[in-house]
Amino acid sequence: MITARELALNVLQAIETEKKKSDQVLHRMLQHSALNRVDKALSTGLVNGVLRYKLQLDFIISRFYHHKFEKAASVIKNILRLGVYQILFLDKIPDWAAVNECVKLARKYKGDRMSKLVNGVLRKITPESVTLNEWLKDKKPAKQLALKYSHPEWLVERWIHTYGIEKTESILSYNNQFPLLGYRINRLKTSAKQLFTEPVMTTAIHEKCGIENFFLSKDFNSFEPAVNNGWLTVQNPTQGLACLLLNPAPGITVVDLCAAPGGKATFMAELMHNSGQIIAVDLYEQKLLKTEAHAQALGITIINTVAADARSFEPDIHPNAILLDAPCTGTGVLGRRAELRWKLSPNMLQELLTLQAELLDHAAELLNENGILVYATCSIEPEENTIQIELFLQRHPDFIIDHDRKRVSEQFLHNKNSDGAICTLPGEYPGFDGGFCQRLRKIRI
Repeated sequence: MITARELALNVLQAIETEKKKSDQVLHRMLQHSALNRVDKALSTGLVNGVLRYKLQLDFIISRFYHHKFEKAASVIKNILRLGVYQILFLDKIPDWAAVNECVKLARKYKGDRMSKLVNGVLRKITPESVTLNEWLKDKKPAKQLALKYSHPEWLVERWIHTYGIEKTESILSYNNQFPLLGYRINRLKTSAKQLFTEPVMTTAIHEKCGIENFFLSKDFNSFEPAVNNGWLTVQNPTQGLACLLLNPAPGITVVDLCAAPGGKATFMAELMHNSGQIIAVDLYEQKLLKTEAHAQALGITIINTVAADARSFEPDIHPNAILLDAPCTGTGVLGRRAELRWKLSPNMLQELLTLQAELLDHAAELLNENGILVYATCSIEPEENTIQIELFLQRHPDFIIDHDRKRVSEQFLHNKNSDGAICTLPGEYPGFDGGFCQRLRKIRI
């Protein structure tokens, strides 16, 4: 039978060869395994830990590996990463157990000679032999932070330039913490008072987050029944801010562009008391099927899904409001998506900027006069957020910034600058992802 560590190794290998998202590969392999809950949790932790700390792990291994580590076979790299991650980050696993299990994996996949190499390298690496601060002291600040917190150096340099070293280090640190789960209470089916008087919920540990009907918790098992029966939706409260900024009234027509998987569409439907119409547009029909299933579970009937390119979609009527949750780099959610930091590149950013501008321009054409457009991203890059909006307003003199933010709690408006945007940095508010949203109004000129 496959072990937790071997399953983690297989996931890491599949991510490199299949170019698929880690959560999809992990979920598929766990479903087909006979591992118990504890071992499944270990596999999940190992995969996410190795993906998150890959740069630092490789840096450490390279100091003990007698050949060029970058030229090692992929499976050996991942076995060593798994071993070093357990030795340095998982206190509950004895070092000898981590080493022995990795040696077994090396023998199974690459033979006796490579198993001896893995054994020799891992036995040299201990919390005492790894003096990371000493090794980093002569490197420039961006390099130090990149290796210490295992983020791409080019991204660290960007953040230092934008936010300064102190805020950058705070972001980096937060991205490596175990993320809290956000939950949204479905006001169509229940209330906070009713939910937490349910017997199974009375002992569930949770905390308020400053947004009505949202809360945070490390716990999923206690809340899983409520998620399954449509009382709760798993959603980070940062995502809710864009919907609250739009503040859709019951009875209106809203177009949700790039809508899948549908978390914002369903929240808007709840805000609208399930009255009106939400047209949820996304390029991928398979994702929209999940949106439909989720809406049905929540008791929502006003969402109509359309599989189409949001840059060319034409509704039958001009909507009263549009929410554009634009594709972006996702730099505000790197703590939640372990491998995303390694997939990003400056070229990808430039491609996304072009796509975002095209989406904004088309949304401007669709919107009814005096209608509201909210542009949102899960990025913390100025080019995707404030600068993108500045350029849009230059191209569209029939749009102005709308400062109506009455549904948004005062604590998120501390940076009341002239652009009226809401921006959260990762960890700025406990449990909140990084994100951006801006409210605009179409006027007659």
